[in-house]
Amino acid sequence: MENLLKTELALAPGIVYLNHAAVAPWPRRTVAAVTQFAQACGRRGAADYAAWLAVEARLRERLARLINAQSPDDIALVKNTSEALSMVAYGLAWTPGDNVVIFAGEFPSNRIVWDSLRSQGVELREVSLDPGGSPEEDLLARCDGRTRLVSVSSVQYATGFRVNLGLIGHVCRSRNIFFCVDAIQSLGALPFDVQDCVADFVAADGHKWMLGPEGLGLFWCRPELRADLRLHEYGWHMTDRPGDFAALDWHESTTASRFECGSPNLLAAHALDASLSLIEEVGIHVIYENILLINRLLIEKLFSAFPEAMLLSSTEDTRRSGILTLRLEGIDPEVLRRSLAEEGVICAARGGGLRFSPHFYNDEWDIDLAIKALERRWRRHGA
Repeated sequence: MENLLKTELALAPGIVYLNHAAVAPWPRRTVAAVTQFAQACGRRGAADYAAWLAVEARLRERLARLINAQSPDDIALVKNTSEALSMVAYGLAWTPGDNVVIFAGEFPSNRIVWDSLRSQGVELREVSLDPGGSPEEDLLARCDGRTRLVSVSSVQYATGFRVNLGLIGHVCRSRNIFFCVDAIQSLGALPFDVQDCVADFVAADGHKWMLGPEGLGLFWCRPELRADLRLHEYGWHMTDRPGDFAALDWHESTTASRFECGSPNLLAAHALDASLSLIEEVGIHVIYENILLINRLLIEKLFSAFPEAMLLSSTEDTRRSGILTLRLEGIDPEVLRRSLAEEGVICAARGGGLRFSPHFYNDEWDIDLAIKALERRWRRHGA
């Protein structure tokens, strides 16, 4: 695998990339796929459109395998997570007095959309996430007879805390509460099974751990509920006969393509398909184990260099993810992030701390370079 990684993920000299929870770099095969697509468009226009659609079909198959969906027909290709969550929020029928329950501190995509339902008389309940307690039980305790939906991120973006989706999903199903999962910080980094988590809706962009481009993601809706979500976007592509342009009568597609109103983003489809081919080649379980190993190493070296640091992420294996966030007192995390970027160490400031998110291809050399840069910048800022 080492030779594969050297071939596929070759960042510019001096770049230590530890920011996959934000926007990931592309593998070489992804760059090549986009380049070839662009060149074909320039030379042949849409002469190869049938072949492009075959790539799109293959992408649906890869995404179905990634989340263990029953069929590629269950995968809708959407612009981003926010679009998918909006399809749920404005596809369900609400009654004044209904409520939605989420964790406090969710990424805005998984908060604003539910908060926007206040105009329909829907209450948004935010539950504090205590990593040392039983956050899933606290969340479920806020549900009552008027709770229509629970929505959580599988992994919290600021701290990397991993939620027990199955526990929430089973209780929600038994109480007839819809369960929605924002899986953007899981897919491509952790094993994910839409059947095991008992979800009704799953959404995720492809530009983080899946190593794909911005502007393309997946939306999965439990097949039994698909026709119950009201549509608010219509066009030629979401019909049961999208190629029959002269037809005057039409019906909504019975597959997940009913959520895709217009022309597909085939350039992004080529990119994400190529990136997922690498994820599949390495294997999601191998990726997950490598991420846990590199995170353990990062924790050890960080606390060796900064014993006074405060870790904001959980160290329990069942709660860990690809995200590691820590706080160094006396310095603004954003100031430190910008300072590290000047040395080529790319990370993020989130949740009041410095967030590192290494992927499976990062190694001890990357970690050592990042720690040394952090030590230099720490001294430079007078801490």
